[in-house]
Amino acid sequence: MNEFEMNRRNFMQSMGSGALAAASAGLAMNLLPTAAEAAQPVAFPDNWDEELDFVIIGTGYAGYAAAIEIGKSGGAVTMIEKNSVIGGNSVISGGGFACWTDMLQLRQKLNRGEDSAELHYRDTLKGGDYYNIPDLVRVMANGAPDALNLLIEEGGLELRPMLNRIGGHSAYRGHISIDGTGKTLIDAQTRIANKYNIKVRTENKVARIWRKGPQSPVEGIQVEAGRRGKRNIKVNKGLVIAAGGFGNDVAMRSLFNPNITPAINSTNQKNATGEMIRHAQSIGADALQLCFIQLYPTADPDTGALDAYALYPSRAPGNGGIFVNTKGVRFVSELERRDVVSRAEIATGAGRTYCIFSEAMIPRFTVPEELETGLKVKRVLKADTISELARMAGLPEKELEDTVKRHNQFFADKKDPQFNKPITPQMIPLDKGPFYIVAQWPSVHHCMGGLRINAGGQVVDIWGDPVPNLYAAGEVTGGVHGSNRLGGNAIPDALVFGKVAGAAAVAKAPKA
Repeated sequence: MNEFEMNRRNFMQSMGSGALAAASAGLAMNLLPTAAEAAQPVAFPDNWDEELDFVIIGTGYAGYAAAIEIGKSGGAVTMIEKNSVIGGNSVISGGGFACWTDMLQLRQKLNRGEDSAELHYRDTLKGGDYYNIPDLVRVMANGAPDALNLLIEEGGLELRPMLNRIGGHSAYRGHISIDGTGKTLIDAQTRIANKYNIKVRTENKVARIWRKGPQSPVEGIQVEAGRRGKRNIKVNKGLVIAAGGFGNDVAMRSLFNPNITPAINSTNQKNATGEMIRHAQSIGADALQLCFIQLYPTADPDTGALDAYALYPSRAPGNGGIFVNTKGVRFVSELERRDVVSRAEIATGAGRTYCIFSEAMIPRFTVPEELETGLKVKRVLKADTISELARMAGLPEKELEDTVKRHNQFFADKKDPQFNKPITPQMIPLDKGPFYIVAQWPSVHHCMGGLRINAGGQVVDIWGDPVPNLYAAGEVTGGVHGSNRLGGNAIPDALVFGKVAGAAAVAKAPKA
């Protein structure tokens, strides 16, 4: 042990002496009590209402990935969900999966150019301004194909025969579920999970994690179980936190990033409130980069929702679509990162911008039935000419026509001197109608920061050591995406690290 390590250990022991003394007196470790709890010590349970082997908090992508991995090993798994239905943010996501290859060989079949795990890794680091933890990014990029293939092979997942280039990515790697929703992926996961007798409890909100001291293992949780009240559950083999982010916790958002004001809508489900980060911190877990909160730049301007049509602007640009402001002119490279596009939109001050695409692009990112529904409710507008489209959307006709003409010339010249957008052979110019337009505006979408984990999915404490029996995966964690998450990276992050956390929980489970 080197001198630094010895000093760090001594510091930990001295800082933890109060908690250890409390533990010897039958009290629980509670580093960050709420104001109400601060008035008196928190007593560790004398006995447990129930004992379980493996417990997973959250029933989204990461939670199910962990449950499946544990279930495959023969472990007894119980999933805890505070909502009345499963899925969290995962089930309402767009189902986009960034992955450099797949068993269907879509990239080769669709002639979408070259890609690799290394390129996915480098794009993710660059997209996060190198705030990412490289080891975590490497795990995600390398593990993404196996995670996707599992859903196809064992879960019956179907994909659209499409592959898109999403802003910040340098290759076409954006896979889309058959119906363009995250529910399809959750359905595939539940079909796999059903093979392993995985139990799910809804309307159970975690109120506390039980741990006696800074070197002790996590021993259990307290849940608020409706009419049954508070129950203390002993977790014998491993606790996996996969509870998502805090995109709908306005107070928490404002605390860490005051620029994300209460006036900004959120794409998240209403219970994305981040308390599991706080519960884990209260027993010594470290957290990082909580100020990094992403706006989804193309949400519904009126509701902030991530509906099917909010996904079109993330998929159309790689096929030739453009963004314009209310003056009918481009204002940013359409293939820029989400944070860059969001800032450029907000700078217009107009409350909405627009994405324009053509009939020829539609087979690249959506299906006619979905588009027809958008037209019926007027979420999407359609016209035979650009001037007619401008009139329908209330945009200046000449300015929009000039913008489209100029952009088409960029295709002919194979360069975009205006915003330096990459021009690829797969893109289609806006030179033939019908044309379509959809309105867009930023909405709070993803929290890049969260609990600190290592490459093995273990939660790391404030002294840099793994917390025994505690694991985490998905949006509740930080370090994978850095300052900005590239579109399509959330699902491989959750699935890959869910599997990693589940495997680690099995491998490190206390022996009977």
